[in-house]
Amino acid sequence: MATAPNTASKTLVKKPQQRVRRVHSHADELLKKSQEAALSAVQIFNSPAITFKAETYVVLMIIAWTYLMHAYHRKIGVEYRYYKTKEGGTRKIFDKTKRGAYKYWELERCLNSSQSPLDINTSNNLRFLIELRHEIEHQMTSRIDELLSARFQACCLNYNHYVKRLAGDEYGIDRHLSFSLQFVSLSHEHVNMLSEQSDLPKHISTLINGFDGALTANEFNSPQYAYRVLFLPKTVNHIGQADRVIEFIKADSEIAASVNREYAIVKETEKAKYLPSDIVNLIQKGGYPQFNMHSHSQLWKSLEAKKDGKQFGTLVAKTWYWYSTWLLVVQDHCKANAANYK
Repeated sequence: MATAPNTASKTLVKKPQQRVRRVHSHADELLKKSQEAALSAVQIFNSPAITFKAETYVVLMIIAWTYLMHAYHRKIGVEYRYYKTKEGGTRKIFDKTKRGAYKYWELERCLNSSQSPLDINTSNNLRFLIELRHEIEHQMTSRIDELLSARFQACCLNYNHYVKRLAGDEYGIDRHLSFSLQFVSLSHEHVNMLSEQSDLPKHISTLINGFDGALTANEFNSPQYAYRVLFLPKTVNHIGQADRVIEFIKADSEIAASVNREYAIVKETEKAKYLPSDIVNLIQKGGYPQFNMHSHSQLWKSLEAKKDGKQFGTLVAKTWYWYSTWLLVVQDHCKANAANYK
């Protein structure tokens, strides 16, 4: 008689523990896939070899946000499956697909939830992308990559902010990505093209006008809705001094005081440069103490990193300097071969 209660007690204690592990394991898997979907979206959009950019970006980012919201609702205990209630509202009858799978909330339903952690401008950005997906999934579009890039950029930055806020810094995508190299060669002709939308597909133009027209001025101008960038061309003062890149200007700078604070301000300036010893020191401080000058030399030679066109560095007064893009390559190499450098 004494053993039965003890056995039951152990069973009751054990089951909740198993359930907690299962819940967190599923939520962690959702977060990992969410992160990978976001990374894939940005990498595809930045790839010069792919022309099917905007459509792919929108679909993958909506998946990324949906999985992030599912993981969040799962962790805080919100039921995000569709169901009906019977027997006085106490019994849940879950909706299922024809093949018996649960029907989970789509992203728009997550945004409509009172438990949504997203601010209104981030939600507006996502609602626009959802409407855009409805338009592009049924018919081919053209010339929307550049014209909608401000909203795509905002979506990416918003995701990075919220995935770190809701899941932790380790899920951020900023440490995996840098600016696309297409930004560097932005020409006046390209800028003029971006301002001309006369041949934008009519159904997309209707969507933009209708959606934007329903927003307040503050919502429309929010960088969480569309991340707009002002380019101020500025070349270096001396020939051969540096390549031109993009740099963000502080909001309290003299230049920033003359423009709308809702915009990010950039100017072209000099790239950061690193001596080989700087690269090695940074890598060693990053947790790879066995990576040395010999390792570095072998790596850049095997990848022909100094070859013209690679844009990993530059020769200044007979001294080779590496750019940040090369530092990222070395970091990725060390991560992939951590056992050799730890």
